[in-house]
Amino acid sequence: MALNLEKGTPQNTVVSDAGPQNAAIYNGGNLGRTLTTETQPAFPIYHRRLANPAPLGLWSFASTTLILSLINVQARGVTVPNIVVGMALGVGGLCQLLAGMWEFAAGNTFGATAFSSYGGFWLSFACIYLPNLGILDAYAGDAASQVPNAVGIYLMSWFIVTFLLFLGTFRASVALSAVFFFLFITFILLGAGNFTGEATVIKAGGAFGIITALVAYYVGAAGLYSPDTSYFILPIGDLPKLRD
Repeated sequence: MALNLEKGTPQNTVVSDAGPQNAAIYNGGNLGRTLTTETQPAFPIYHRRLANPAPLGLWSFASTTLILSLINVQARGVTVPNIVVGMALGVGGLCQLLAGMWEFAAGNTFGATAFSSYGGFWLSFACIYLPNLGILDAYAGDAASQVPNAVGIYLMSWFIVTFLLFLGTFRASVALSAVFFFLFITFILLGAGNFTGEATVIKAGGAFGIITALVAYYVGAAGLYSPDTSYFILPIGDLPKLRD
């Protein structure tokens, strides 16, 4: 794919002949060509009529993750996670799912997959604690001992998803790769903590979850603070891209 700058295109814009795959078609005189802009360096931003949904998705993920992780480390003596249910439904779930759907519309396959997946994760996590669904009630009585192993299996499946997404960040940025790196460690530790019953392992998972959330806040801010909206931008450590 040969990239070239063309006259008549907006400033800081790159036009290619890649076609519409994974990018919105530019309707301003370059029909059928991919148009990317460098004003928001945290993500590969394609020319779009829509706003960039990535900061919404990242901050929704970060906020919900931070709350649950603080509970996992027993911050302020809080150990019951039910306070995160509302956040998981409205922000981590709904807002992230919406961000994922808009990433589909914008042609960003990776962002759409990641945000939609973790939006579904938070919705499913909230469902575990909704009494009307009876998920935890199904483990009452003699089956109560199965709950930690069942939760461990649930978390390990998300470790797999996260690791696969992590492999897709190697040519994006250091900051974005760091989000998924710390997140898959978080899932491993939380899953292992439930399997073994070791509270210290769960606390370690909570600590890595806090780190994950803080890095996600940073990456979301890097996508939001562009030269058009801010007097500064945040470095995210761009990784080498493939060139034809």
